[in-house]
Amino acid sequence: MIDLSSNNLSGSIPVEIFSLSGLQSLNLSHNHLMGMISVEIGGMEYLESLDLSRNNLSGEIPQTMANLTFLGDLNLSYNLLSGRIPSGTQIQTFGPLSFFGNVELCGAPLSKNCLGDEEETQQPTGVGENREYPEIAWFYVGMGLGFFVGLWGVCGCLFFNKAWRHAYFQFLDDIKDLTCVAIAIKIKWLH
Repeated sequence: MIDLSSNNLSGSIPVEIFSLSGLQSLNLSHNHLMGMISVEIGGMEYLESLDLSRNNLSGEIPQTMANLTFLGDLNLSYNLLSGRIPSGTQIQTFGPLSFFGNVELCGAPLSKNCLGDEEETQQPTGVGENREYPEIAWFYVGMGLGFFVGLWGVCGCLFFNKAWRHAYFQFLDDIKDLTCVAIAIKIKWLH
């Protein structure tokens, strides 16, 4: 683990740091680093966390970052990075906040499309159109149906059957009386 965040470092990131292939965490955030992210970063194959946020790094995100298969935490926000976020890689699984503040970056997961990209105009709008997670749609249908049947199964019986209605409210009244007596006994016992 290397954490050199908020150390007022300046200049470019030394290429030698990217030869530390066994490194698991690298945090160089909140410095004054500039220049490009080296393509040698792809050699850090065991890297799990990378934070280069709040620097002055420029250029494109190297395609070799696709080699970072263990990467679970990425923050490249607030730099001067530009170009397309490498496509078809694990990098695109991170949210837009990982890239926020880089005005010239484009492509997924950002909402800003790159020049030449076709705009995706079809969005799932209905419950049955969620093709990515169809079980969620059925979950809501089942939940609504269960609520309706459960509610009217109880309320309908109480509404239409006078004997059940009286028995139900007598039961609730008995429970209320028992609770009040139990509370009174506990209060008397504590004094």
